[in-house]
Amino acid sequence: MNKELMEALDMLEKEKDISKETLFDAIENSLLTACKNHFGKADNIKVEIDRETCDFLCYAQKEVVKEVEDDCLQISVEEAKQVSKKAKVGDILNVEIKSKEFGRIATQNAKNVILQKIREEERSVIYNQYYEKEKDVVTGIVQRYIGRNISINLGKTDAILNENEQVRGESFRPTERIKVYILEVKNTPKGPRILVSRTHPELVKRLFETEVTEIKDGTVEIMSIAREAGSRTKMAVRSNNPNVDPVGACVGMNGARVNLIVEELRGEKIDIVNWDENPGILIQNALSPAKIVAVFADPDEKTAKVVVPDYQLSLAIGKEGQNARLAARLTGYKIDIKSETQAKDAPGFRYEDYEYDDYDDDDYEDGEYDEGLEGELYDGESYDEEEYTDEE
Repeated sequence: MNKELMEALDMLEKEKDISKETLFDAIENSLLTACKNHFGKADNIKVEIDRETCDFLCYAQKEVVKEVEDDCLQISVEEAKQVSKKAKVGDILNVEIKSKEFGRIATQNAKNVILQKIREEERSVIYNQYYEKEKDVVTGIVQRYIGRNISINLGKTDAILNENEQVRGESFRPTERIKVYILEVKNTPKGPRILVSRTHPELVKRLFETEVTEIKDGTVEIMSIAREAGSRTKMAVRSNNPNVDPVGACVGMNGARVNLIVEELRGEKIDIVNWDENPGILIQNALSPAKIVAVFADPDEKTAKVVVPDYQLSLAIGKEGQNARLAARLTGYKIDIKSETQAKDAPGFRYEDYEYDDYDDDDYEDGEYDEGLEGELYDGESYDEEEYTDEE
């Protein structure tokens, strides 16, 4: 019987990651509970379990008296002599309790104590395991739709992908494997509640950390990231090694690395630009693929004025203002974009203060941006809005 108990404990430890010491404590408590149900009290009852052999001993500490008033706490001299011939009045004897004598109800209660402890420890182990993975990316399997939310199986437990954390337009089939970002792990009476996201910018960051060796070892750093889930992400990177191109490392040979991430994000576009401590250069990079004539940045006010060629205004602003909006989030600057004509006519917008960068008109034909410059011209109309901030 003890051999079977040891095998059962080994199996529980292996499958549920619950330590045997915790299980031994649960068995001891269950025996104490059984004694309390059987005798009415268990204050003087002790349980000892050999951790090596699983042999256990349950005994009651009773005082030897001439006249017994409480069977649970006292023992007569005659009965004490049967336990120990040297017993005398006033001695405390350890009287063994046969667990086989427990009634059905006491036994059932003891069983429930062990099962309850196992469930509590299992929930605790799962909570600790996923709490360590909070703010990280894990792979899960789509289980089912619960209303507009999705249940994602993470292995030992399920997570909830709420509607507001889903990318608009994405749909999943049951048993489909997807990567999700763990937002929060809550400990509840019913077990850990795990909330995950597909829209968080950190999802893209963690995917690059997984795919790009240079990011994982610290050679390349992701300095900033801005995302509109399902549409476009802008990411600024820098290299701590002058011999390593940070953008090239993230893109990979023939785009192999970035394409894996784009595929995981269901075709979401990703712009990777070089980080620069000079805010003017950083803003110019962030507004890529638009060609910038000049940038004037105010680090104190966190504002920037940008001049672009007249036919580049729509590209700089982007479809529905997306390019400028993401650039503002990426840099942390409030960006005011004007065409050359607007800049010359704007009051207080001192055009002569700008340092001009050269640009080649040959790169543009009939207002279309050359795709070889890693960009695209949105065919949408020009927008009158001039300032794009993170709030917009």
